[in-house]
Order: sequence, then structure tokens, then C-alpha cells
Amino acid sequence: MSKSCPLNFKRVDENISRISSLIVSLLVLLYLYSLNVYILVFLVVDFSLKLFWKKEFSLLYLMAKEAKKIFSFKDEFVDGGAKRLAAYFGLLFVLLLFIVHFLDLWFLTLLVAIIFLSCSLMDLFFKFCVGCKVYFIIKKIYPRFNL
Repeated sequence: MSKSCPLNFKRVDENISRISSLIVSLLVLLYLYSLNVYILVFLVVDFSLKLFWKKEFSLLYLMAKEAKKIFSFKDEFVDGGAKRLAAYFGLLFVLLLFIVHFLDLWFLTLLVAIIFLSCSLMDLFFKFCVGCKVYFIIKKIYPRFNL
């Protein structure tokens, strides 16, 4: 199955996704610097709005959309299902950060944050979306899998 074919027939703008990755990465770095748990709460709420309600209510989505306009980035559409699975992984990472924060496990907090930042920054700088790659593998194994 080719990565270019629509897998769930919903397309999303990759530039908005990449700008969102930048903002999320900066917020995770700010959390690591300040250990302010409210940053994680904000990220959980924002990811949840994007995934379970409407992305138009997500502050990070609105900021990324506005930044795209300001910098005049062109539209680059990719499969929405793959990016949606990547967002689920992002939510999972933020929830893990939240849990290990309250368990006061600094080493695990750092480990989860490094993995999360690596995935997010690979998407930002190299257009290599780990969640998207996992999605394409799942689609090959389970063709009816949709998000």
C-alpha cells in the first residue's frame, strides 16, 4: 500500500501539523525547565479537544493555522488517519509525563520526554512521522483499521 493513497479519505495540512509539533515541543521543553504540571494539563486538554471533539477548539491548532498564514506556507495535504494516530501517541506521551511527574520519577520523566521530543522533532525537521509509519504498518496488517 502506497503512503500517498488516501487511507481514511480525510486529508490534513502537514504544515499545520508540523507547526503544532514545534509548539508542543517547546511546551514540553518549558515543562522540563519549570516542572510546571499545568503545562501538561494544557497539553492533555488540547490533544483531547483535537482528538475527541473538534480541532477548531484546540488552541494549538488555531495558533499553528495562524502561523501558517503569517509565514505564507503552502498547503501540503497528507493522510488524516496517520496524523490522527500520531496525535493519539502524543496524548499518550503527555499522559505518561503527567503520571511520572506525580510519581516523582525524574529519570522516567526525562526518558519519556526525550522519546516524545525525538518523535516530534523528527516530524518537524525531517518530515518523518513515527506515528504515521506505525499507521501504515497497521493498515497493511489490518486493512479495515480506521481512525
